[in-house]
Amino acid sequence: MKISIINGSPKAGKSNSEILGNYLLSLLKDNGIRKYYSISVRLDDKIKNEIYNSDVLIFLFPLYVDGIPSNLLKLLVEFEKKKVIKYGTKIYCIVNNGFYEGKQNQLAILQIKNWCEKVKARWGQGIGVGAGELLPYLKKYPLGQGPLKNLGKVLDKFSANILTLKSDEDIYINPNWLRSLYFFQGSISWILKGRKNNLRVRELFRKSN
Repeated sequence: MKISIINGSPKAGKSNSEILGNYLLSLLKDNGIRKYYSISVRLDDKIKNEIYNSDVLIFLFPLYVDGIPSNLLKLLVEFEKKKVIKYGTKIYCIVNNGFYEGKQNQLAILQIKNWCEKVKARWGQGIGVGAGELLPYLKKYPLGQGPLKNLGKVLDKFSANILTLKSDEDIYINPNWLRSLYFFQGSISWILKGRKNNLRVRELFRKSN
């Protein structure tokens, strides 16, 4: 089986989408995987041909204004115009966001579904991951344990569906982490970033006239 993975994160460096991709790669090992980045790696004609010949195409990307990032949207339009996706290719995706609730990714997954129908591909499954900003801080936890318990369980099912070309219901997950604690940590991180930029706390909450 030939599997292509496209990381649609606008970040040129490390991203939460890449972390999720690495977890998925560990579950799909030895299955003809090719991994491509829509930003840091130029998708030349050779790569597009390899994507065309793939049985499965997986998109990984963050939520931007409740939808697909503009760089990935541009790529999807290009794929459609140049017929990079062959009839019947199985499409899957994992979307992450900075909100606590994974359900917030529903519209972005629906956009990929609609594109999938337009290019006459076959829809597989979408995963919506909440609290993506936690991922860089959870690397010491094994996938499927502690705060990553829900994520590990879902990715096990997701990878099994991919390897059997199975379509399934979309899944939305929250982290095994207190919601109140997540928001508290988020507030602290903004305060620390503000201090690095010589901003006081009250300036962060100041409303413009």
